[in-house]
Amino acid sequence: MLNIVSILVGLLSLVIVIPSQIPLLGIGNWLALPLLAVGIVIGQLSSKNTGRNLNLVILAIAVVRLMLGGGVL
Repeated sequence: MLNIVSILVGLLSLVIVIPSQIPLLGIGNWLALPLLAVGIVIGQLSSKNTGRNLNLVILAIAVVRLMLGGGVL
């Protein structure tokens, strides 16, 4: 059950992160980071690690985009 919740949180975060890849919309990545952290914690509590891995991949995408943009919008 926790794995499904973690996957749903990851998919919600993905909906936020995808449009945030467009220049000047990078603030969405900052909004997605806490949500991704919650998804990782929920996925860690689960017996399976699919949800956790999904959230980690999306987190890596968001962090790389923030690093490329200098962390500013």
